[in-house]
Amino acid sequence: MRLKNKVAIITGGAHGMGAAEARLFAKEGAAVVIADLLQKEGDALAADICAGQGRATFVKTDVTSEIAWEHLIKTTISTYGRLDILVNNAGISGSSVGDELALAGWEKLMAVNATSVFLGTTRSAAEMAKTGGGSIVNISSIMGFIGGADSHPGYSASKGAVRIFTKTAAVRFGPTGVRVNSVHPGFLPPMLNNTNAAGRAAKAAVTPLRRLGEVMDVAFGVLYLASDEASFVTGTELVIDGGYIAQ
Repeated sequence: MRLKNKVAIITGGAHGMGAAEARLFAKEGAAVVIADLLQKEGDALAADICAGQGRATFVKTDVTSEIAWEHLIKTTISTYGRLDILVNNAGISGSSVGDELALAGWEKLMAVNATSVFLGTTRSAAEMAKTGGGSIVNISSIMGFIGGADSHPGYSASKGAVRIFTKTAAVRFGPTGVRVNSVHPGFLPPMLNNTNAAGRAAKAAVTPLRRLGEVMDVAFGVLYLASDEASFVTGTELVIDGGYIAQ
């Protein structure tokens, strides 16, 4: 029960890595607010967590909207009384926007992957400060560190923005007791949905541990940063990539 009596918002929480985090957080004692655009999946996940004696609520949320963030936080406070943890997990891949040189794709990637993190972090930090602090975990990527010919420039830029913004937020909000850290996953299934078997095998072959990651590899890292075990950890980067960027 590493998150006993904590209240956590997880964006992009209705599926994939976010859903794994939501289930793990609930198992560890947190009340979880699942924020996503996927109503059916979000409702089903919340119901499943509650059926297992956990606490969970789904709030349909467009993470690129300031109004939606205000509604999400107000709903969290009215339902559970406080906010202790935010996981900015929502994001989209470069392959989801098509033409790598089109402005529309760049702007969508920046809005979903970076602007949402700015909105969530700043609005949640203000609420957390009222109760003495909290933990914000921003999901970036190994592409926030490195470039690559096969990476959409907007994706790399957005994830790099998350990495540096996290450091700035950690310094700004540290005096209020709010910790802000980033997590940088490597190659794992949810991020390779449009990659065939041969492509996945190639990614595993260039990873020192010679395998792809799993969503739980990341979820346990996020759990650590969210918990009080990381009470003196802020402004740092947790890379979970099987050694890829160590090469």
